[in-house]
Amino acid sequence: MNIAKNIKFIAKKVLEDEAIAIQNLISFINSDFEACVDAILAIKGRVVVTGIGKSAIIASKIVATLNSTGTPAMFMHAADAIHGDLGMIQADDFVICLSKSGNTPEIKVLTPLLKRKEVKLAALVGNVNSYLAQNADFVLNATVAKEACPHNLAPTSSTTAALALGDALAICLLEARNFSTRDFAELHPGGSLGKQLYLKVSDIYKQHEVPMVSEKANLKEIIIQISSKRLGATAVLESGSGTLTGIITDGDLRRMLTNYESLETITAADIMTRNPLTIDEDEYATAALALMQKKNITQLIVTKSSIFTGFIHLHDLLKEGLV
Repeated sequence: MNIAKNIKFIAKKVLEDEAIAIQNLISFINSDFEACVDAILAIKGRVVVTGIGKSAIIASKIVATLNSTGTPAMFMHAADAIHGDLGMIQADDFVICLSKSGNTPEIKVLTPLLKRKEVKLAALVGNVNSYLAQNADFVLNATVAKEACPHNLAPTSSTTAALALGDALAICLLEARNFSTRDFAELHPGGSLGKQLYLKVSDIYKQHEVPMVSEKANLKEIIIQISSKRLGATAVLESGSGTLTGIITDGDLRRMLTNYESLETITAADIMTRNPLTIDEDEYATAALALMQKKNITQLIVTKSSIFTGFIHLHDLLKEGLV
């Protein structure tokens, strides 16, 4: 086979093999899987996930997923466990042990030690007849027909299947705990993902000056407000009460030049857009972005309990990495 001419074929074949491996896991979701989820929900401690070799790497990722979705977890390398790290396991913990064969020497040493600690043990294995599976309280079946490796040696389909089964377990626990986007935000405050989940309009708009004019303001006053506050718009407030009645944007000024022959007597009330779109300062910034995108605008008036307080601009959301 000419590798240079068959790269796409090989890559597609690997993905097909791994997709089939994951698809086959569906038939393995049984009462043992349900019982494992229930048992984890009942513990007062943490979920300790362990493995060796490539399984240890997958175990580490499952720990990260569990922690980020509301299930306290930690990783323990199976080889280190039998050289002292077993001390991290407490009576109220739950252990998940990953192993394709379930018969590796380290796993055979570790399993009875875990049983001696009287903690619940789930075996996430590719061999349900293995030593590990036979001695576990719960068996999570991750059996694959073959690896995506052409020699059926390198852990590929088996590690993908184990990872997917770990995801299934984590999401079942998430659903059972009614873990919300707000909960997720508390655990993911960093980066653009965190900002999407916790950043509110009130966190952003207060950095701006507040352009506003009364309905009786003349053209000079309007232009000064729009130009000096650098937001491309000004709010229009009812004279006396201060109630928000409209908005004037750069676009409104351009349209005014084509609609009026005399500019001397123009007031804000003549050219403003009435009943402007607004967003409450307690709304999430992503809601402001969605509204701007839907209406094809670049700024929104911000209110607090329907009272005008300022503006939020598309550039603010760009700076925060939300766009």
